Amino acid sequence: MLTAKQKELLLYIHERIKETGVCPSFDEMKEALDLASKSGIHRLITALEERGFVRRLPHRARALEVLKLPDSATPAAPPRGRTAFRPSVVPQEGRAAAPLAAAAGSFEIPVLGRIAAGAPIEALQNEIGRVVVEPELSGGDYFALEVRGDSMIQAGILEGDHVILKRTDIADSGDIVVALIDEEEATLKRLRRRGQSIALEAANPAYETRIFGPDRVRIQGKLVGLRRRYS
Repeated sequence: MLTAKQKELLLYIHERIKETGVCPSFDEMKEALDLASKSGIHRLITALEERGFVRRLPHRARALEVLKLPDSATPAAPPRGRTAFRPSVVPQEGRAAAPLAAAAGSFEIPVLGRIAAGAPIEALQNEIGRVVVEPELSGGDYFALEVRGDSMIQAGILEGDHVILKRTDIADSGDIVVALIDEEEATLKRLRRRGQSIALEAANPAYETRIFGPDRVRIQGKLVGLRRRYS
């Protein structure tokens, strides 16, 4: 059983990560909950962690992952232009993307290879597995890719994750996309439009932002969800 403040904080963190891909700062949490100090946020997060609702991501400052929501939680509507998705934690079943037990109404989409969150590599290859997604993604053209590299860790995307993507060649500035560079290399990055140029921005300060002319980059998909397996 969560207290009102614990539940409020959990839902706030969940919605911010879903909207921006980044966990809010302690200052933002303090202001959102109208608390006097960050020590109150520390206590609430510790309580949520002890109850299995969140976990701290290692080697990353203030980074949290929402593992589950209260049964009584009613998810807010997704931000405009984005498809709703919920975090999912499933057991490790080997390196291959083995099908997961499907909930009622859910269905499978193909895993079409591996995508670099770091140095670009080839992507959108042959199907190497399948993952289960929620029924709200039905009726669209979706696929998954297995992440390689660490350049998107501050967006909550880790090596070994499966990113769920909607197949599209259109994306807004700020969207996380699969971008094909010079029709040869594909990479997972945040897209930024800078005048007539396109910037592919990492979510890790160890990687530089790469800037290209619009004729050199083709969008192949836009991020709408993520699956993570734990050993």
